Formats: sequence, C-alpha cells, structure tokens
Amino acid sequence: MVKKVLVLILILLTLTGCWNRRELDELAITVALGIDKDGEDYLVSVQIINPSEIASTEKTNRTPVTTYAQSAPTIFEALRKLTTVSPRKLYLSHLRAVIISEELAREGIKNILDFFNRDHEMRTSFFLIVAKDQTANDVVNILTPMEQIPANKLFSSIKTSQDAFAATTHVTLDQFIKEYQSSGKQSVITGLKIVGDKQIGKTQANVESVGASAVLKYEGLSIFKEDKLVGWLNEEESKGYNYIIGNVKNTVGHINCPNDSKGRITIELVNIETSIDGKVEKGKPKISIDIWSEGNIGEVACVYDFKESGALQLIETEVEKKVKLLIEAAITKAQKDQTDIFGFGETIRRENPSYWKQIKKEWEEEYFEDLEIDTKISFKIRRTGTIDNSFFFK
Repeated sequence: MVKKVLVLILILLTLTGCWNRRELDELAITVALGIDKDGEDYLVSVQIINPSEIASTEKTNRTPVTTYAQSAPTIFEALRKLTTVSPRKLYLSHLRAVIISEELAREGIKNILDFFNRDHEMRTSFFLIVAKDQTANDVVNILTPMEQIPANKLFSSIKTSQDAFAATTHVTLDQFIKEYQSSGKQSVITGLKIVGDKQIGKTQANVESVGASAVLKYEGLSIFKEDKLVGWLNEEESKGYNYIIGNVKNTVGHINCPNDSKGRITIELVNIETSIDGKVEKGKPKISIDIWSEGNIGEVACVYDFKESGALQLIETEVEKKVKLLIEAAITKAQKDQTDIFGFGETIRRENPSYWKQIKKEWEEEYFEDLEIDTKISFKIRRTGTIDNSFFFK
C-alpha cells in the first residue's frame, strides 16, 4: 500500500507546473505610466524597457526605453488598446512611477486609482507623482542622463531628495488610499516639472552632451482634498510640512549672519524628532507641535567668532526661528485651502474619540481653519566642522 502511495506521489510531481507562466520575451516590462485627460477619455502613456539595448555591451543609436500612448474611456481599456501598437503584452509588476497630469488631478483621481488597487498583478510600491504645468505624456518621454531608465531616475531621485533635502515626499498608492479613507488626514503628492527644451529632451541627444537640454525636476507638493488637487506648497512650505509630520531625516538651510545681514551661515540639520499632541479645552481643539533637532555648521560666508561666549546659542536661536517660520507657512497655506494634510484631525480623534465624532464632518471647514496650534522648536549645534572661525573672513 505504501509503495502505491509513493508511486502516486511521484506521478503527481511530474504533473506540477506554472499554469499562467509567461516567457520574458513575450512581455513589455513597463516601468512608468502617465495619465492625461484627452477630451472625455484618458490618454495613457507607458515607458517600456528595451531589453536588448539594456543588455547590450556595445553602444547603439537606440534608446534604452520605448514609449507608447493610447486613449480610451477607462484606464484598463487604454492599457489593453496599447497592444495595437506594442509588439508585446504590457507587464506592470515592475512599475516604478505613475505620473498624473495636474489637469486630471484637479478633477479627481479616485476612478483611475481604482484600477491600480484592483489589479492582482500590480505591486503598490510605486510612487505617485503629479506633472506640474505639463502633461504626463511629456514627462514619460523625457530621457535622463546618468540613469539609463528614466523611471529609475524618478524613483531614486525622490527618495534621495526627501532624505537629503526634505522638500519632497514619496507617496505610494497604499499610503494615498489610507489617507483618503481617513477622516482626519488628507494627502499630498510631490510635483514634477520639465526644465529646459522638452522636444530635445525626448531625443537621444539629451543624454549625449555634458549638459542635458531638458531635465526632470521635483518641485513642490500638491495638496489634495479627498481625491482632488486643490493647491500647491512651495519649497519652503514643503519643508515645513515634512517637519510637522516627522518626515525629515536630514536637510540644509541658511540663516543671515547675526552681525552681517549680507553674509550667510549654512546649517545641516540632523536627528530631527517631531511630537504632536492634541487636546480639547472648553470645547475647542488645540494642537501642540514639539520639534527637536541638532545640526552642524556647513558653511560660513561672513565674519563670526564661534569661540565668543553665547555665539553658538545665538545661531541656535536663529535656526529655531527659521524652522518655525517654515512650519507656520505650511500651516497657513493648508488652512487657507481648508485641507488638513498634517493629520491634526487624526490626533484629536485619538485623544478624544467622542468629541471627534461630533465635529468630524465640519472639521476642515469650521475647526481646522482657525485651529489653535502651539509650536516649540529646540535646536542644538553639534559640530562647527573641522575649523571654528573662517580663515577667509577676518
């Protein structure tokens, strides 16, 4: 009996296999996808890896990626319609970025995001990006220096910028959906612009010279109310936003020299910690923001004696004022647009659920706009660099 069972098991093992297996040479690996309005339809543009060019060890005149675009009433239809121009079926599991035009984002994006959330082959770790003042199709078609695959540039650059400068933030599909479903937190998405001649940027010539004619540059954060874009944060406001939500790992900023308004002292801020507390007093919500950071002197362009008593403390005070201004600018902008991108409502909900239940429907229109917010900034200089006083300014 045991022998018969073993024989059956061996036979069954020979029958195993991948029922939905697809060969690599049958697939078009899609790494970036752009979505624009096209009348009542969607214009879907895809950036596809050219595998033979990537694998080639010899220089050719072909580009490392190919782009295709088709219009249809829905995203799914447009993607299937792309098979009329692409020799291979699109494979979206390696998607790095989805770029949405500003025009479309202002009308609402929940319908198009449903497809990406529903498709069983789709990874949701790609980044959402808003094409600022231009089409997503133009963005997808720009070739980039240094990175052979432009989508990889988009993916790595937004992470590098967030970690080193803190004026951007990477938002995945899962994160956007989570914030969309939250009653006390709205979302932001980083904006992207084409700087330079976009027509040359779409050609191989853009990566064959020392200075590229067109580059893709992240610029500002788009503010959303539910699924619709309602405004933009500039660079300073974007930094303020990241300070508030605790999204700053490392950044750089400058202050005026205390004794020379024309000079600058540049500071690198590191080890930033943010704490947000909420409470309800006499029927009114209040928020307290505490930010602690330390940093290093990175550059001095003025006469300043760091060894003098109180010299470092004076710089620390100026940095605290500067950070507070960034935070207040971000809050003012969000309150003007009546969209709680900081999650203050969520903080109040956790602190006082019964109170939140009463006010959540009117939170942004009646409470958030005039919310009392107390901000406390603490900054300490850790190092002044390899020298104290500059040799060049005496």
